Amino acid sequence: MAVIQAVDYDALVGEDRVHSRVYTDPQVFEDEMERIFHRGWVFVGHASEIPNAGDYRLAWVGRYPIIMARGEDGQVRLLSNRCRHRANTVCQIERGNTRFFRCDYHGWMYRNDGSLASVSYPDAYDGSFRKEDFGLVPLPRMASYRGFIFGSIAPNGISLTNHLGKAAEQIDFFVDLSPEGEIDVRGGIHKYGYRGNWKLQVENSMDGYHPNFVHKTYFGLMSRKGIAAPTRHFGGSSIAVTRDFGRGHVMLDYRECNREGQLLSVAPGAEKYRAAMVARYGEARAKELLNAGGTHLLVFPNLIMIGVQLRVVRPIGPAETEVYLYPTLLKGVDPEMNGWRLRGHENFFGPAGFGAPDDIEMFERIQVGLRNELDPWLVLSRGIARERREPDGTRVGHVTDEVTQRGIWREWKRVMTGREAEAQSAAMMHLAAAD
Repeated sequence: MAVIQAVDYDALVGEDRVHSRVYTDPQVFEDEMERIFHRGWVFVGHASEIPNAGDYRLAWVGRYPIIMARGEDGQVRLLSNRCRHRANTVCQIERGNTRFFRCDYHGWMYRNDGSLASVSYPDAYDGSFRKEDFGLVPLPRMASYRGFIFGSIAPNGISLTNHLGKAAEQIDFFVDLSPEGEIDVRGGIHKYGYRGNWKLQVENSMDGYHPNFVHKTYFGLMSRKGIAAPTRHFGGSSIAVTRDFGRGHVMLDYRECNREGQLLSVAPGAEKYRAAMVARYGEARAKELLNAGGTHLLVFPNLIMIGVQLRVVRPIGPAETEVYLYPTLLKGVDPEMNGWRLRGHENFFGPAGFGAPDDIEMFERIQVGLRNELDPWLVLSRGIARERREPDGTRVGHVTDEVTQRGIWREWKRVMTGREAEAQSAAMMHLAAAD
């Protein structure tokens, strides 16, 4: 029998570099599933995806198959997609509306709130069998913020509010682009997979160094159409910045590049939209929201918010990843504006777009290159000497600096070394003492 050796994560992750093994080692991947995806908060879905009683959508929390369902009572629940009898999944269709989930193996039936409705041939069960004891098991913890639903398999841990920290403000920027303060995540979905580690997608989404190289074709096409390439966003002369909020939440901040809401000013119905925003939020807040134009944020470990989309990363194996892109609609705007947002999303991120296919090619090339360990280290030192701290503790650098990557890996290392559990234990002891 093979002996599983504990991985020394302190030795694999430095302040300015990481070892190839963190992307390739099956034991590292197993530890990630247990320590990151099965202990912490993981994004599951958005409440607008299941607006009506009986609506549901399938999802995953790490390796756990989950049903996100709205019961007849209107409450959203995260339920284990596993029959309490012999572990068969009780729902196979990705999304829909139903009053019951039925196990096709032996016919057990569950209501959409998870309670056991009936068992087949019940006369064979004696009085010790109570249906109340055999409902679909809910996730131990579920919490939401602005309609964003998170789940945790761990029964204890920090609150979602504390987990999000400063990232919550960026979620507000994303949602409050709606004059009604609500988004609708039923605009469709793009799915893709790639032969590479999940962290390559996470790192890339917050990387301001690569676009002028990986997406050069797209920028060239824009120039030929008479549209200036967004050099104000990328490259050495950009005034955009990287931000590390802590706990692995990082962003590319383009607000200084988008003064007065320039990106949204070309949208159809822009003036009517701006008036609605001022009416809802007031002149100062509306200007701030339009200037931000949303956000470009990673909520560690699996939620990415870019432009109009929610991007959800699902690790399958050390070198296999699935990614789901949900373009969002703004409530309270004309259909033409939402259409304009969707066309922009498709242009860059769709299957025939100019962005995602380029990035996927880079991920798979990296995964091949990782096999060569003559020099096994990946360098993340760009901008480390000019990185600065703001008064609130946020780390900031130039948009091409690897502040974001270092922030992701700092949190990854904290969790993987067990310091996350230690911190949670200490915090709970402190609260107990205060009581």
